[in-house]
Amino acid sequence: MSQDHPNVELIRAYYEAYASGDVPALKAFFADDVRWTIPGRHPLSGTKVGVDEVLEFFGQLAKAGFRAEPLFLAADGDWVVDLHRGWSTNPEGLDITWALAFRIEDGRIAEAVNFAQDQNAADTYFWDNYPPADVRTRLKHA
Repeated sequence: MSQDHPNVELIRAYYEAYASGDVPALKAFFADDVRWTIPGRHPLSGTKVGVDEVLEFFGQLAKAGFRAEPLFLAADGDWVVDLHRGWSTNPEGLDITWALAFRIEDGRIAEAVNFAQDQNAADTYFWDNYPPADVRTRLKHA
């Protein structure tokens, strides 16, 4: 029986940590300058840069009880591609297949680009459950 590529093992371990629901534990998997791109046109979409922004994104997903079940993982060089079932539990309403392309650097996730099976369903779910901040709140942070 052959061992998996070390980068596949890293992503398997990442998914195990993600399944635990311990968002701060995910920090160990990310390069300090990690870039995580979320597709779509919704309040959580865009590229998150740095560990703090990426962990904030995962904190938001945790509020909706998001779960992920890896279906396929493969590596080639510094890249790992995964297919996984991703679904919400609180509230329910989104249950689709996602693909991620992970770039690994020095044993950590340096970049991840997410692709949704049904982007319209994802956009609708996130708009319904993550309304943007009101103007006064946004201006405070500008």
